[in-house]
Amino acid sequence: MTDIVPIRRALISVSDKAGLVPLAQALAASGAEILSTGGSAKVLREAGVAVKEVSEHTGFPEILDGRVKTLLPQIHGGILGRRDNAEHLAQMTEHGIAPIDLVAVNLYPFEAEHSVENIDIGGPALIRAAAKNHEFVTVLTEPDQYATALDEIATHGGTTLALRRRLAGEAYARTAAYDATIAAWFALQRGETFPRRLAFAGTLRQTLRYGENPHQAAAFYATGARPGVATALQVQGKELSYNNLNDTDAAFECVAEFDVPTVAIIKHANPCGVASAASLAEAWDNALRCDPVSAFGGIVALNRRLDAAAAEKITAILTEVIIAPEADEAAKAILARKKNLRLLLTGGMPDASASGLTFRSVSGGFLAQTRDNGRVEQQDLRVVTRRAPTEAELADLLFAFRVCKHVKSNAIVYAKGSATVGIGAGQPSRVDSARIGAWKGEAAAKAAGLETPLTRGSVVASDAFFPFADGLEAAIAAGATAVIQPGGSMRDKEVIAAADAAGAAVVFTGVRFFRH
Repeated sequence: MTDIVPIRRALISVSDKAGLVPLAQALAASGAEILSTGGSAKVLREAGVAVKEVSEHTGFPEILDGRVKTLLPQIHGGILGRRDNAEHLAQMTEHGIAPIDLVAVNLYPFEAEHSVENIDIGGPALIRAAAKNHEFVTVLTEPDQYATALDEIATHGGTTLALRRRLAGEAYARTAAYDATIAAWFALQRGETFPRRLAFAGTLRQTLRYGENPHQAAAFYATGARPGVATALQVQGKELSYNNLNDTDAAFECVAEFDVPTVAIIKHANPCGVASAASLAEAWDNALRCDPVSAFGGIVALNRRLDAAAAEKITAILTEVIIAPEADEAAKAILARKKNLRLLLTGGMPDASASGLTFRSVSGGFLAQTRDNGRVEQQDLRVVTRRAPTEAELADLLFAFRVCKHVKSNAIVYAKGSATVGIGAGQPSRVDSARIGAWKGEAAAKAAGLETPLTRGSVVASDAFFPFADGLEAAIAAGATAVIQPGGSMRDKEVIAAADAAGAAVVFTGVRFFRH
C-alpha cells in the first residue's frame, strides 16, 4: 500500500456537468490520460480537452442504447487491480488492461425524475469498484469534491491515502442513498408503505454545536424537498441549535394547518400561543396574549409573507427564530436590527395533508409511521349533547382542535375568537392539563390587567377522549361553553351528562390526535 498515488489515467463519466471541464483540464495538464463516455466526452472535446472514448479504450462499442458501455473487464479490471499484487499486475498485462487511477462519476438523476431509465447501473458499479480499491484509486462522486482532489494533485503529485479513504466512504454513502431512493420508489409502486427492508438517507446540512444538551453531539440532515426547516434559507442571525431546529419545525407545521393568516409561538416544541386573524400583526397580538411569559425567547412561525407591521410587533420581545415562507424587504430591515435573531425563509408552505413517513428511534431500532395528516372539518362533527354549539363556537372548536394536534399529549386547548387563550400540555393526567390551561388563561388575563380569565366564554379541545367527567368539569369551571373531543370512552355517557348538566355543548370527532 502506498500513500501518494499519481493520476496517470482518469475515467470521467458524469450526469451533472458542473465543474467537469476544469476538472478534466487540470488532470490533463498534470499528464493524465482522460477516458470518457457519451455526453461527457462531447463536452470535453468541445472545450478542447483531449479525450479517449471508453469504446476505443476497450475495443467494444456502447450497446443497448448506452445501457452497456463501462461494464467490461478492461474498465473494471483497470479499477480493481491491486498495484502491489504481482499476480494482479501479471493478469492485467496478459489481458491488456491498463490501470485507472481516478474515477469521476455521478449518477443518472433518478432522485429528480423517477423512471426506470434513470436507474443507473454502470455508475454505481464504477463508484463501488473504485471505492473498494481506494488504496490505489481516487473516486469522485460530487462536483464539490473536485477542488480538494486537484489541490492534492498539484501539491503532492497525486492524492493522499487519507483523502482517498474519505472519498471512498462518501462514495458508498452516495450509492446507498441512491439505492434507498430507488427502493422507496419501487415500494410506492407496489403500494407498500412498510417494506420488509426500509432504507432512507439524508444529506448533511449542518454540523450543530451540540444536541439537546451540551454533552451531546448533533447534526442536521435534509431528506427531501418538503418546504420547511430543512429547505429554508437562513437570512440572518446566529447559528441554529438542535433545539431551535426542532422547535422551529413544530411551529411551521402548526401554522401550515391554517388557510388564513396565522401565527404560532412555540416553546420547547409546544405552542404557547396560536391565532388566526385578518392580518399577521393582529394574529401576533392575539397569539401573544395567550401566554406572554412563555413567549419570551420563543420561536415564531407565520404562514404568510412577513410584513413590516408584524415584524415590528414580533421584535418588541426577545424572539429566537422567525420562520415564514417569505418576507418583505421592509420586514427584513426591521429584523436586521436584531443581529442574533434568526430569520428562515422557506419559499413555500408544507402541505399539511401530504403523506410520508415519520421516524423515532428506540433501543435497537426505530419506529416508523405515516405522517399525521388527519384533518377534521365541520361535517365530521357529531353533536352528542342536548345543546348544539353556536356557529361562533363551531368555528373556535375546529380552530382549537387543529392547534390541539400540535400540542404534546395529554393536550387541552382553550380558544376564543380564533385564538388560543389557555393551553395545557404534556401531562400524565388529562384533568391536570385542563387545570393548567385554565391557570394559564388566568395568568394571561392578569398580565393584561383584566379581572376575567381569558378562558371565560371559550371553547375547549381535547386531543383524546375524557376518560372521566372531571377533565370536562375542570374545563367548564374555567369558563368553557363547548367542547370538542374524539369520544370513545367507556364513560362517554357520564361525560355527556356532566356537559348537559352545565348547559355545555359537546361534539365528537371520532379522530384522535395524540402527539408524544
